[in-house]
Amino acid sequence: MAKKVLVIDDEAEMLNLIKFTLEQGGFQVATCDNGRQAWDTIVKEKPDVLVLDVMLPGIDGYSLQLKISQNDETKNLPIIVLTALEPSKTLFQKFPQVVAFMTKPFKSDELLEAAQNAVADKSDKKA
Repeated sequence: MAKKVLVIDDEAEMLNLIKFTLEQGGFQVATCDNGRQAWDTIVKEKPDVLVLDVMLPGIDGYSLQLKISQNDETKNLPIIVLTALEPSKTLFQKFPQVVAFMTKPFKSDELLEAAQNAVADKSDKKA
């Protein structure tokens, strides 16, 4: 069964590019384009991996990350932070579930590899 990835980004072109990249790698991809709906989408979709932008309308990626890390249902969800804000990297380093930090523009093969590693690591932890 395909692993599920939820991509949260407010740029339609970026969402489509990430979705295409991950689907080519065999992932089932859901998308969300704002921080307000993101939490409900995470709870509904129960993704295996989350690709999270930092600058989002409504609730920013950092605030969403805080909420995810404080909830028992989601605190072990692997997260790939994908942003144009390189300086925000230090904010996310303290969260153990942030498995990768990538800046835009990104290399498709590196994103796919990060997602594959995240689901592999998650599977290893369950074993």
